[in-house]
Amino acid sequence: MGVRRRPRLPNPHPLPPPQGGGGGRMSRNIPFGSAFETHMAISIDLSFAFRMERVTDVLLQFEAAVIPEQKLLETDTWATRGEHFARIPAQDDIGERVWVRAEGRYDVSYKAKVEVNRLLTEIDPLERLDPHDLPGEAVQYLFDSRYCPADRFQSFVEAEFGGCDGGARIVAMHDWIADNFTYAPGSSSSVTTGLDSFIERRGICRDYAHVMVMLARASGIPARFVSCFAPGVTPPDFHAVAEVFLSDPTTPTGSAPGGAWYLVDATGMAQADNIVKIGVGRDAADVSFMTSFGETEFLEKNVSVSEG
Repeated sequence: MGVRRRPRLPNPHPLPPPQGGGGGRMSRNIPFGSAFETHMAISIDLSFAFRMERVTDVLLQFEAAVIPEQKLLETDTWATRGEHFARIPAQDDIGERVWVRAEGRYDVSYKAKVEVNRLLTEIDPLERLDPHDLPGEAVQYLFDSRYCPADRFQSFVEAEFGGCDGGARIVAMHDWIADNFTYAPGSSSSVTTGLDSFIERRGICRDYAHVMVMLARASGIPARFVSCFAPGVTPPDFHAVAEVFLSDPTTPTGSAPGGAWYLVDATGMAQADNIVKIGVGRDAADVSFMTSFGETEFLEKNVSVSEG
């Protein structure tokens, strides 16, 4: 089949704010630095195309999530007309996935302007929560996943980072990855695990995030993989960072322990004040921008992300 007409699709449907467990704990994303609230506008321009020889189901996730910490100011999604197009909630109700069923060439374009409204504070003094104090949403992120065999690194993290805990250990692990890994486009593939990257000491943002997630989980700190957009990523592409669950310094004294999610980018290319979240998951398998359930040829992709 040839290229089909590309109708304008409806804008993403807002989802309710993510519901945290454990007595209304907040979800916040906090990098290294002093406390302040950011209001950064990020412009996104994305297009990609692929081809299917026969009718095939494809699951996409490429749009900025509608969540409290980021506001969509402008958004337009266009795609080739196919047999089926439907939105479904993504992992942890952060963002949406899109089911597409089509044949032949399929084109997607997405433009958005997003205001990041994120509270930033220092991560180093934050404490690790005991497992029994974790909310239900965080417990699953203690376990091994397809690309993050964390159990195998328990001895390593104690030997390498045993002198610190909580946020201080996260900072130490971030610095260790930054100092010991080489960012090398083309050095990994869709089957590369965090263990592979740890051995080879190289990779791309996906691999850096997997190693960060893996080491955090090995330390008893919940960690998840975040697919995102960010300016300054070289070469321009989708980006990936880690997110860890630590104590919430705003929890009132005397109340039950509270926690929050904090963004960490070991590549150093993005900061929490300019990261636009697409989705989260146990690892890259949960937030791939494209998962095909049949033979598919990927044709092209262009990503441009800038401030303002």
